[in-house]
Amino acid sequence: MEFRHLGRSGLMVSEISYGNWITHGSQVEEEAAVACVRAALDSGITTFDTADVYAGTRAESVLGRALKGERREGLEIFTKVYWPTGPGRNDRGLSRKHIMESIDGSLRRLQTDHVDLYQAHRYDVSTPLEETMEAFADVVHSGKAHYIGVSEWTAAQLREAHALARELRIPLISNQPQYSMLWRVIETEVIPASEELGVGQIVWSPMAQGVLSGKYLPGQPPPAGSRATDEKSGADFIARWLTDDVLTRVQQLKPIAEQAGLTMPQLAVAWVLQNPNVASAIVGASRPEQVHDNVKAAGVKLDAGLLKAIDEIVEPVTERDPAKTESPAQRP
Repeated sequence: MEFRHLGRSGLMVSEISYGNWITHGSQVEEEAAVACVRAALDSGITTFDTADVYAGTRAESVLGRALKGERREGLEIFTKVYWPTGPGRNDRGLSRKHIMESIDGSLRRLQTDHVDLYQAHRYDVSTPLEETMEAFADVVHSGKAHYIGVSEWTAAQLREAHALARELRIPLISNQPQYSMLWRVIETEVIPASEELGVGQIVWSPMAQGVLSGKYLPGQPPPAGSRATDEKSGADFIARWLTDDVLTRVQQLKPIAEQAGLTMPQLAVAWVLQNPNVASAIVGASRPEQVHDNVKAAGVKLDAGLLKAIDEIVEPVTERDPAKTESPAQRP
């Protein structure tokens, strides 16, 4: 495993991090989920990303049990706050009330006294940013989190939050955006702002919800049991890419992967890691062997000719509009 600094902080993270957005506490049984976490640890992954909302808070509990007994100082555990975790009007968003209550719930479920990174899962238009950042400052100053980050914030939102974080003397070091060969909306505005501010990217969906694995074929229905057939597994996220044009172009990437000595999933993960502002790529898994396969993308260098060939294939179906980086227009 290779490691990188997260932003301009001193925190090192594994190039491949393990995320349990979909796989823990929902469609994957706990025994299998724990086996995947063990595979991640055995493969050298030290960075684990979750959120209070995943699987209705169950994902944090599963991860906490899976990591129990591990040396805490050897792990980087990340979680997030924003999406609804209960029926109440204050069980969501980035108000001081929800942040302070959510961090305590997350720590209890994760069976730890702190997280290494506490992230705003989206931007909350219903809460003054000053209130949010002051609450985050109290979380950091109380020792419940070492660093703070955000997810899917625009460049302007990042700049405003970073300025407040400096005033409050707390380290805002990361953004967690979607990023893949097919989804490059952060490249125009978010990454330049992040480089200026010292913010690193922890990217989710480097395989475009599994589309870049090559298992979805043009003109054919999605494989039984795949994410595209399971509403609990993010079928709505993947639908945009299940067109013959996209899937045909993805199949054209196979010779490039073979030339590089990589599987299709490894090529997709290695591609996002070529961006120097990306500190880590989040991968999930429902089987341990998927973890072992994905980690082989760490440390891979793709030459300029290969990167150009990839661009020529996928450019017509790649999304680059920076306006696609967005949070809900109102608190959910």
